[in-house]
Amino acid sequence: MQMRWPTVTGLSIAAAATMLFVIAGHFAATALIDGQRSKQLRELNDVALRRLEIAVDYGAATLAELARRGPVDCDPPALQAVRLHVYQRGAVKDIRIVRRDGQVRCSAYSETLEFDEGWPGRDEMLPAGDQSLRIFRVDQFFGVALGVLMDIDETTSLAAILGISDSLFDIMPSDLRDHSDVLLELGEGRPLIQSPPLKMSSSSEIMSAATISARYPLRTRIRIDKSAVPDWNREPYLPIVVLAALLGLAFGILLSRAVARPGSPVAEIDAALAARAFKPYLQPVFNLSTGVIVGCEALARWIRPDGSVIPPSKFIPLAEASGRIEEMTWQILAVALSELRLQLARDRHFKVSVNIMPRHLMAVGFIDELRLIVAATKVSPRQVVLELTEREQLEDLSRAAAVVRQLRDLGFRVAIDDVGIGHSGLSHIQTLGANILKIDKFFVDSICRDSAATAVVEMVVRLARELKMSVVAEGIETRAQLAALVACGVEEGQGFLVSPPVPAADFIAMLDRQARPIGDDGPRQRVVADVA
Repeated sequence: MQMRWPTVTGLSIAAAATMLFVIAGHFAATALIDGQRSKQLRELNDVALRRLEIAVDYGAATLAELARRGPVDCDPPALQAVRLHVYQRGAVKDIRIVRRDGQVRCSAYSETLEFDEGWPGRDEMLPAGDQSLRIFRVDQFFGVALGVLMDIDETTSLAAILGISDSLFDIMPSDLRDHSDVLLELGEGRPLIQSPPLKMSSSSEIMSAATISARYPLRTRIRIDKSAVPDWNREPYLPIVVLAALLGLAFGILLSRAVARPGSPVAEIDAALAARAFKPYLQPVFNLSTGVIVGCEALARWIRPDGSVIPPSKFIPLAEASGRIEEMTWQILAVALSELRLQLARDRHFKVSVNIMPRHLMAVGFIDELRLIVAATKVSPRQVVLELTEREQLEDLSRAAAVVRQLRDLGFRVAIDDVGIGHSGLSHIQTLGANILKIDKFFVDSICRDSAATAVVEMVVRLARELKMSVVAEGIETRAQLAALVACGVEEGQGFLVSPPVPAADFIAMLDRQARPIGDDGPRQRVVADVA
């Protein structure tokens, strides 16, 4: 029987297409595996470096506070005041008064000098990026301590000795701890703390990555034995190749539909803005100890004409990149304040927060537009919280601080989102002058299983109290997390434990169901009893 050429051609095309998809799937699987490993390594490095920077920030804040309190010298009364300061701050082990050449004049706890195996000269202390501090290593009998030196005047400096526990940097997943090591270094090679060194053989293949601090002479480095990393190239290999082929087919279908569809994704956002289709979904902010709802965060949702809800991950990145996020933010704030106007008038302590990008905060006319929107709804500025997101870095910190001062003078409150993992260090937060620190969900997720997360949260709470700021924890999902946060001193939070973000009508109904008059401060809304 003679074979027909169209059939042969069709089979050839199908075979060629299948082979192309298999090859693409192979490279996609390999790239995905390598990319995930590299990303995890970078993220772990970033976490270790951020924790180390927080410790230095805390030491610097302690020295700055001592300098502001008055003259620093070696008289017994002055040293007694310094000892009291050290006693109140667990992360600081000692404060030393130092001559400008680096030699120690006296110490808050003179007996700690006996623990030193050596003391560096000033030329051995490495300057911070802004030259305001010097960072150095102190070798002691019981281990290595980190020193932070701040010049007070032309003759005198203050040095804080920080106890850096290796448990604070116990960041590796449990299945990798025996096959990896974490090294914290001063400068580009002087070790501070190292987990048990990685045991290597001549045949070992090592993954490694290093992260250098932009603010301090500090570096973190992680190495992992590749043989301990889960092997994604065998059992998952075929499913990944098949998935890549299906995704390629789906992409082709979607691409053809996108070509046929008039307009563009940005044009769709413009149409939705014109139709005011972006609505606020409200998530309660509550007092962790009493269960009282004290406010909410307004989060954007795109409501389609058919009633379907598009989550923010599908449109916020495009809105930010295309410059539509500013108009969207104003719409969300105006609608949220309007829908909650009666609640805000009834309870003057109730607050509504909304996310603001740094470039929006710095835009010309930002404060005037904000005041017009708030005035139109007859809401008090002190009931509005502006959450400064850290998806992008503040380019001009001093100008941003001036804008924040204007906002605070007008009664508005400013919060810093994603504390601990965002772009800004705590010293930047101190300069910015915000009212509220929001602890990122990363630390809340791990607070019940990682003592290092607890230490970081406690450190942020202590620093917030010294700066007269309040702390809000995000992403609370379990009662155990709530109890751990209360034990750390966190007062307020939000998360699915109480409620996900809900439409304004559902949020108001929640408040109506749970309303209880408490004390003389006006009505408050109490969340379900088993949370409080």
